[in-house]
Amino acid sequence: MRSALVIGVGNPYRRDDAAGREVVRRLRRRAPGGVRLAELGGEGAALLEAWEGADLVILVDAVASGAAGGTVYRFDAADGPLPAVLLRDSTHAVGVADAVELARALGRLPRRLLVYGIEGEHFSAGVGLSPRVRRAVRGVVASILADLRAEGERDG
Repeated sequence: MRSALVIGVGNPYRRDDAAGREVVRRLRRRAPGGVRLAELGGEGAALLEAWEGADLVILVDAVASGAAGGTVYRFDAADGPLPAVLLRDSTHAVGVADAVELARALGRLPRRLLVYGIEGEHFSAGVGLSPRVRRAVRGVVASILADLRAEGERDG
């Protein structure tokens, strides 16, 4: 497999905002060898720096669009600008989607970029995911493992 990186974004002290980080923690035990894993707070410049040189990047972040908690969104950045659900509703000041669109404008997108958004329910101070988000995390881990396998087969 070419260079692959999975980035979990979020604040570990704002309950469901930690969903992206939890995905990465679970992948540490299951990801194929050679896949890099990172947990970041979501600052745009840090994202661009982290994925420098990676062929495949998978970003996972919590969103707050008002949909049911645990709803999962999956977008391929090659399909065009990321949908409004990620542009408006990130839980960070400068959202993941803003960083992706900035990278697109600067010609700094990785060869392939997949973005997962997990709809959160509780973003107040505290630790621990709500039950719906915890279930969604399990599903996203399985989806990312399938993405990584498919990418490996495509390259192999």
